[in-house]
Amino acid sequence: MRNTRSSLLLGCVLLCSASLLYLGMSGTECPPKSHRYRWMELNLGSANQSMSLTEHFPEDTPLIFIGGFPRSGTTLMRVMLDAHNDVRCGEETRVIPRLLTMRATWSRSVKERIRLDEAGVTDQVLDAAVRAFLLEVIVGHGEPAPRLCNKDPFALKSLSYLSHIFPKAKFVLMLRDGRATVHSMISRKVTISGFDLNSYRDCLTKWSSAVETMYSQCKAAGETRCMPVPYEQLVLHPEEEMRKLLHFLELQWDPSVLHHEELIGKAGGVSLSKVERSTDQVMKPVNTEALSKWVGQIPSDVVNDMAEIAPMLARLGYDPHANPPDYMRSEPMVPTSNHSQSLKASENPHPS
Repeated sequence: MRNTRSSLLLGCVLLCSASLLYLGMSGTECPPKSHRYRWMELNLGSANQSMSLTEHFPEDTPLIFIGGFPRSGTTLMRVMLDAHNDVRCGEETRVIPRLLTMRATWSRSVKERIRLDEAGVTDQVLDAAVRAFLLEVIVGHGEPAPRLCNKDPFALKSLSYLSHIFPKAKFVLMLRDGRATVHSMISRKVTISGFDLNSYRDCLTKWSSAVETMYSQCKAAGETRCMPVPYEQLVLHPEEEMRKLLHFLELQWDPSVLHHEELIGKAGGVSLSKVERSTDQVMKPVNTEALSKWVGQIPSDVVNDMAEIAPMLARLGYDPHANPPDYMRSEPMVPTSNHSQSLKASENPHPS
């Protein structure tokens, strides 16, 4: 009996030893670390890993939010910023604007507001929860980087709220001639809830309303928090516009932002989604191909009523009666003298 037990024990020892030897030889590795964990290591070292995300990533962290009406150049802007060595934007999350819409709905409903207050779910509680959710998504859905950025076009319909819960965040509002935007949306069948893709009149009317909402909030946030970037000027003068933008974002000049197409699919470069509509276009270098594709495509009755249908065209500096406008002579939509003057004062004439 004793011999049998000894044999069994010896067999177990040999089996365990063989298993450990096999695992060691097979090069078994630990599971890969999450993007959030790696971000913490990058920015904070290995200390205090037990702390919560919001303690590591406080509300005053200078996030970058890119938004605007779909088809207005938001994807181009985010891949150009993704090419910067210190920035990571990544693909659209899609969930962020939906959560922001839900949060706005809770605030607008008086009955819901009373019910939440009675339950102890105050604005402060909701804001902290929304902030934590957004941070978790922004940090976790892509590679770590010193400056994190989010691109969900309609998120900037909540620009005022985002500026409240993230007091150090900066916002980039992409603007584009609504006629080009709507033509691109209709021709590529980009479905947006509430828009009739069979009607230029309906789409232009709703484009004007949506852009007014975002543009007004951008203006209210002020020049130090929100910078409108006209798509036409970005593709016509990419270096000039990107230098102004990087200065606004308090980032060093990086010439890689002018050659994003060279970094697509590379480690630390630009990642693209197979399901985002603009992916096929931003694989190319910055170009002016899309500036005039809408000319001659809009029904004549809509063209005749353009100023009344889309009043934001004139407010943004586009001539509603020109087909197409002379984008080369476009006037700035908001005063940019402060950005330009400070840029000239601090710019190194021989950037590295």
